[in-house]
Amino acid sequence: MGKTADLIVVQKTIIDTPHKEGKPQKVQMAKEVGCSQSALSKHINRKLRGREKCGRKRCTSSRDDCNLDRIVRKRPFKSVGDFHKEWTEAGVCASRTTTHKQILDMGFKCRIPLVKPLLNTVAQWSKVLFSDESNFCISFGNQGPRVWRKNGEAHSA
Repeated sequence: MGKTADLIVVQKTIIDTPHKEGKPQKVQMAKEVGCSQSALSKHINRKLRGREKCGRKRCTSSRDDCNLDRIVRKRPFKSVGDFHKEWTEAGVCASRTTTHKQILDMGFKCRIPLVKPLLNTVAQWSKVLFSDESNFCISFGNQGPRVWRKNGEAHSA
């Protein structure tokens, strides 16, 4: 059953049509629409209000978010802890978790940087030094540096 604030436009028009014709069968109408009788009567009596400001209150402003975006773009190879430290020095009172969630909400992802250049021409391939030695990583501890980038920014500097 949908709550009062969740009634969509189609449901509201289905409720309004029989009500204007003078057919007050609320039980059948509620089953037909797929909402509760209280939601139906609140809509008919015009006591319906939408949900306002649902969820947790934001602890940062849009200006703070722009500041964090600038910090991440300026130094993409830093860690979340470094971003958090720099952001709190700028005057924002937020936790490290909030900082990390804000970075993810902006569309940034922590990735392994592109280490191999794209070689397209024969001249570029002629400068490559080939050897028969290989690097093997036995443990997962040495993954190298990470970079914060958005989708589609793999080759940007």
